[in-house]
Amino acid sequence: MQKSILFLLLILSSAKGFTQKLIVTNLTCQYKSNPLGIDQSAPKLGWQLQTNQQGILQTSYRVLVADDSMLLQKNIGNTWDSKKQPSNASIQITYQGKPLETAKKYYWKVMVWDNKKNISGWSATASWQMGLLNRAAWEGAKWIGYEQLPDSLKILTGLQNKPKNSPVLNDTMPLLRKAFSIVKPVKKATMFICGLGQFECSINGKKIGDHFLDPAWTQFDKEAMYVSFDVSENINTGNNAIGVMLGNGFHLTPLKRYRKLTNALGYPKMICRLLIEFNDGSSQNIISDATWKTTLSPITFSAMYGGEDYNSTMEQAGWNMPSFDDKHWRNAMVVDGSHQLRSQLSEPIKFFETFTPQKITKIKDSVYVFDLGQNASGIPAITIQGKKGDTIKIIPAELLNADGTANQKATGSRFYFQYILKGSGVESWQPRFTYYGYRYLQVEGVVVPGENNPSKLPAVLGIKGLHMRNAAARVGEFSSSSDLFNKTDQLIDWAIRSNMQSVITDCPHREKLGWLEQVHLMGNSIRYNYDVVNLMKKTVYDMMLSQTENGLIPEIAPEYVKFEGGGDMFRDSPEWGSTGIILPWYLYLWYGEKDLLKEAYPMMTRYITYLKTKATNHILTQGLGDWYDLGPNHPGVSQLTTKGVTATAIYFYDLEIMVKIATMLGKADDAMAYTALAAEVKSAYNKTFFNASTNQYATGSQTSNAMAVYMNLVDPKNKAAVINNIVNELKANNNALTAGDIGYRYLLRVLEDAGRSDVIFDMNNRVDVPGYGYQLAKGATALTESWQALPSVSNNHLMLGHLMEWFYSGLAGLRQNENAVAFKQINIIPEPVGDISSAKASYLSPYGLISSDWKKQSNSFELKVEIPANTTATVYLPANKTSVIKVNGQALSTGSDSRMVKYENGKALIAVGSGSYNFLVEKKP
Repeated sequence: MQKSILFLLLILSSAKGFTQKLIVTNLTCQYKSNPLGIDQSAPKLGWQLQTNQQGILQTSYRVLVADDSMLLQKNIGNTWDSKKQPSNASIQITYQGKPLETAKKYYWKVMVWDNKKNISGWSATASWQMGLLNRAAWEGAKWIGYEQLPDSLKILTGLQNKPKNSPVLNDTMPLLRKAFSIVKPVKKATMFICGLGQFECSINGKKIGDHFLDPAWTQFDKEAMYVSFDVSENINTGNNAIGVMLGNGFHLTPLKRYRKLTNALGYPKMICRLLIEFNDGSSQNIISDATWKTTLSPITFSAMYGGEDYNSTMEQAGWNMPSFDDKHWRNAMVVDGSHQLRSQLSEPIKFFETFTPQKITKIKDSVYVFDLGQNASGIPAITIQGKKGDTIKIIPAELLNADGTANQKATGSRFYFQYILKGSGVESWQPRFTYYGYRYLQVEGVVVPGENNPSKLPAVLGIKGLHMRNAAARVGEFSSSSDLFNKTDQLIDWAIRSNMQSVITDCPHREKLGWLEQVHLMGNSIRYNYDVVNLMKKTVYDMMLSQTENGLIPEIAPEYVKFEGGGDMFRDSPEWGSTGIILPWYLYLWYGEKDLLKEAYPMMTRYITYLKTKATNHILTQGLGDWYDLGPNHPGVSQLTTKGVTATAIYFYDLEIMVKIATMLGKADDAMAYTALAAEVKSAYNKTFFNASTNQYATGSQTSNAMAVYMNLVDPKNKAAVINNIVNELKANNNALTAGDIGYRYLLRVLEDAGRSDVIFDMNNRVDVPGYGYQLAKGATALTESWQALPSVSNNHLMLGHLMEWFYSGLAGLRQNENAVAFKQINIIPEPVGDISSAKASYLSPYGLISSDWKKQSNSFELKVEIPANTTATVYLPANKTSVIKVNGQALSTGSDSRMVKYENGKALIAVGSGSYNFLVEKKP
C-alpha cells in the first residue's frame, strides 16, 4: 500500500514538473490586460508563453470564453470554445463565439501544446468587459451642460488668427451633479462617460480613476471618446452622488491670452451612463439628462493654450457628496451632441515623475523662480498659506531670460496659472484641464519661508512639478558603455514622454498638435520603448476623420487648425500626409494588426488618388521638404535638398506599400495598378533627380541620396556608388550631419543596413557640432526642435530623435527579419563600433522579451541573448572561420536549437530557437 502511494506521489510530482515546462501568461484582449469598454464585435486575443526549455514553438491552442467565471472554473466555455486548434498563432486570435452583448463582462483562459510534446495546462483567468456598442446602448443618456453655444458662434476648424469681429465667448466652466439612491447590494457598477473638452468625475466625493485630461483629443466635430471605469467600490447602499467638472480642452479656445488657434465647437458638456448591476440579477441605470443640477465652477478660466485660473473662494464644500443641498443650482441644459462615440482604448494620460526645486532664485520682492531641473510636460502643484482673496500667479517656462525671469518667447506667451486663496489655513492646488512644457516655474505674489514678509504675502510652503504623459507601458530599455549615448537616449526619451499624450504632439507648449511626419519617422524609436499600439491605432482613426473630401490627409490630425502662411505649405506635405499609408503598414509589421489595414484602406486609396492629381509628370513639389535641415540659414523649410525630392520619394514609398497591402487584402487589380504607377514614378524620379555621371541625387545632400537608397529608387547597379557618396560626403565634412526632420532617419537606416554603423558612431559621438551631444553641451534636458539647440525655438520637441532607433536596432542589434511580422522571426545583429565596449537593450515584443547584452574585449566578444517562446532567431556574431565560438560554455552544436548557418561579411550567422543563450567568440592567437 505504501509503495502504491509513493508511486502515485512520484507520478503526480512528475506531472507537476511536466506542466511547469510550459506556462501561458500575459493574456490580452485588444492588446490590453482585462480591459473595459471593448467595442469590437470580434475582439482580438493574445498571450505569451513561458518555459524553461529552449526551442519551444506552439503547435496548438484552445480558448475558452464564458460569461460566468464559475463556468470557466469548470472548463465550460458557454460563449466560445475554440476546441483544440492546430496553430502556432498566439497573437491576433479572433473571437469566434456567440454575439457579444453591450456592457457585459466575459472571462477567458487558454491552454497550448508545443513542438516538444508539452501541454501547458490552463492559464490564469482573464477578462474583458464590452462597451456601449451603439447609440441605443446609452439608454437615453443626453448631452448636458450649463449653456449651449449658438450655431452662429461656432468655428469648426480653427484658424491661426482671430477672426474679424469675433465675439468674446463665455468662459464658464460648470459643475454637474446627480444624487441617487441604491437599496440593494451591488454586484458591479460601471461608469461610461464623456465630457468635452475635458472632464473629471467623482462619486461620493472621490475622483474615479487616476486619469488626467480625459477624454482623448479627437476630431471633435465628428467623434468623441467615452471612458469606462469600474466603480463598484465607489457605490454605497443608500444615498450617492455623482459630480462632474468640465474644462474647455481643444473643444473651445478662449480668445484671451496666448492661443495657437481659434476654434469654438461648443461650451463644455458631458454624457454618461452609470450601469449598476445587483446581486439578484437586476440592474439600474443613472443617465445624464435634464434632471441633473449645474452651477459655475471655481475654475474661472480654462484654456489649452492660455492656462487656468482657480478662485477657491467660489468653492462649495461637499458639492459632490450625497448630503449637499443643491436647491440653488439650476437644472442642466440638454445640448447638441451628434458625435460618434467611440470607446477610449488608447491609454489615458496619467502622472508619473515628480520634480522638486533644485534651485530657488529671488528675482525681486514677491517674485521667485524655481528650477525643477528637467524640461518636461506637466503641471505645477503648490502648497500655500495666506489671506482670503490673495492671488498668486505661476508662469511656466523652458528657458530663462538674461535677467533670470521666465522666457516664453518660443513656447507661447502669455500662458500662466492663477490661484485665489480662500484663506482657511494651508491650501494645496494644481490645475485640472491644461498643461505646459517647462523646467522653470516663476511664482509671483508670494514669499518663501525665511524671507521677510512685511506685506503679509502668501507663503509658498511647497511646490513641485508633476510630469504627465500617455500611460503606455514601458517595453524597452537601453544602455551602453558610452555616457554620451546614454544621455542622448535620455534626451530623446524626455521628448517622447513629453509629447506622448492622447495624440503624439510636436511640443508640449506652443502647439500641442498632432503633426504627422514624426509619427512614422519616430515610430520605431517610440515602439521600442513604449506599448503604443492602441495610441497609434487612434492616430490612424484621427487621420481617417481628418481626411478632406478631395482625399488630402492634412499635416495635422486631429486637424484643429489650418495654418495660413505659405499657402498650403503647412497643410499639404506628402511627407506628413503619407503617415496615413505608412503608419497602418508599420503597425501591421510590428503587431500583426491586419484589421486596421482593411479599415484604413479606403483612406489610403483616396490619398494616393489625391497625390496623383497633384503630381506633374509624376513629380510632387508641394510641402515643407526636409524640414529643419541644417543649412546656412535659420532652420525651417528645406535648405539643402531640392524641392520635390522628399515628397516624390515618399510618394513612391507609399505606392510600394500599397502594392503589398492590396495584395494581402486580395485586391489584385489595385496591386497591378499601383505596381504600374510606382514604375512610372520611379522612372520620372531618376530622370529628374539622378546624375548618372556622379551617382548623386539632386544636390547630393545627405537626405537626397539616403532617401533614394532607402525607398529603392536607386537602380541596384548604382546602389553601392550612391552609398559611397553618402559616406564620402560625411567624411569630407568632418562627419557632421545636415539632414533634417525627414531625411535623418533614412540616413541612419541606409548606413545601418549597409553595415556602416561606424559612420553613425562618428556622426553622433561628439559635442562640437550641432547634434545630440551639442544639445547636451548647451544644457538641454529634452530633445530640442533644432540641431543647434536654438533658444528661439522649442527646447522640447519630438521630431529629430531618430538615433534612438539605432541604439536598439544597430548598436544592440534588436531587429526582426525583413519577412517577419510582430518579431516572430528575430535578427540579433549587434554592432560593436568605435570605443563602445558594451551595450544592452531589451524589448517586450508581442511574443515576449527579446534582449541583447554584449561586451567586447581585445580578443573576445561575449553576447547574451533572450529569445521568447514561439519565435526563432538568427544571431550575427563578429567572427570568421578561424574564430572559436562557444554557446552556453559548450562548443557550438549542430542541434536544432543553435546551429551554424554560414559566415558572411565578417559575421557568423547562428540559428537559434527560443531561450537564453550566452555566446562567446574568441580570436585565435
